[in-house]
Amino acid sequence: MRSIWNGAISFGLVSIPIKLVNATESHSISFRQIHTEDNGRIRYRKVCELEDREVSQAEIGKAYEDADGTIVPITDDDLSHLPIPTARTIEIVAFVPTDRIDPLQMGAAYYLAAGGAPAAKPYTLLREALKRSNKVAIAKYALRGRERLGMLRVVGDAIAMHGLLWPDEVRAPEGVAPDAHVTIRDKELDLADALMDTLGEVDLEDLHDEYREALEEVIAAKASGEAPPQAPEPAAGGKVLDLMAALENSVRAARESRGEQPTGTEAEVRPLPRRAAPKAAGGKKSTSTAKKTPTAKKPEPARKSTSKTASKAASKTVQGAKKTTAKKTTAKKTTAKKTASRKRTA
Repeated sequence: MRSIWNGAISFGLVSIPIKLVNATESHSISFRQIHTEDNGRIRYRKVCELEDREVSQAEIGKAYEDADGTIVPITDDDLSHLPIPTARTIEIVAFVPTDRIDPLQMGAAYYLAAGGAPAAKPYTLLREALKRSNKVAIAKYALRGRERLGMLRVVGDAIAMHGLLWPDEVRAPEGVAPDAHVTIRDKELDLADALMDTLGEVDLEDLHDEYREALEEVIAAKASGEAPPQAPEPAAGGKVLDLMAALENSVRAARESRGEQPTGTEAEVRPLPRRAAPKAAGGKKSTSTAKKTPTAKKPEPARKSTSKTASKAASKTVQGAKKTTAKKTTAKKTTAKKTASRKRTA
C-alpha cells in the first residue's frame, strides 16, 4: 500500500516515525462522460488563461486569492514549514475511553505504518499501551492544507487513525425529531422487540454491494450485445395504516425468510424482559400484565354488601321480635294487676 503522508507520532518525549496509508478503498463503478451522438470522450483541459494554452500537472501549483483579486502563490515547501507543531507530526494530546467519541465525528480511516526499523520499538510500545488501557488516543495533525483532529486505536497488530470532525462541525439535531406527540403502547414495543429478535444478528462479512453487482451485470450484458437484465416487478401492496398489522407482518416475513414455519395466521409475540427504566407517573399498565389480571373477583364487594344487608335485616327482625315479646309480657302483667284489683274490691 502506498503511503500518502510521512511524519511522526509525538507521544510525550517519544517520537515514532510513521507513514500514513489509506485503510479503506472504494469499489464503486465510475462512469465517463461521452458525446451521445458518437460516443466520443468528453475531457476537461486545464488551460492557463494568460497564455491561453493547456498546461501539464507539473506546471500547476497552489495559490491564495485575496479579496482584491491578488494571487499569493503557496508552495509545498511553505506548507511543510508551517509554524505549528502538527505540520509533520501527529501530536497525541489525550487518552480517553472509546465511548467518549461521538460516532458522528468519525470520518476517513488510515493505517499508521512504522517508518523503518528504529520505529518498531516505540510503535509496539504505544500499541500495547492502548490495548492494556482500553482507551483511544486523541491527536492533532495537519493534512491537505488544514489542521485536523484524529483518534488512534488498535486494529489487529496495527495502529489505525480515524479522522474526526471538530466538535463545532457536528450539527445539533434540532428540528429532526417529529413534533407531534406520539404514544407507544407496550404491545407495539413487544412486537418491535420480537421483530428485532427474529432478525437477529448478522456477520458483516456476509454483506455485499448488490447495486454494484447488478450494475456489473448490465455492463457485461451490453458489452456482449445482449439485452440487459430487467428488474423484477415490485410486489403490489396496499398502504399499511395499522402499525400493529405492519409489525406482525414483518415478524412473519422475517421468520419465513429464515426458514421458520409460521405458527398461525398471526405472529406469535413473546414479551421480552423489560429494561430497567423509571416508571412514569400515572402511566398505563402493561398490556401483558392486564391480561394476567383475573376479573372474576369483582363481584366480591356485592357479596359483602348482601351479607351486610342480610345481617341488618336479621338484626331488625330480632329486635322487632324482642319488642313484640316485651309488649305481650307487659300486657299480661297489666291484665293480672287488673284481675287482682277486682278481687280485692269484691
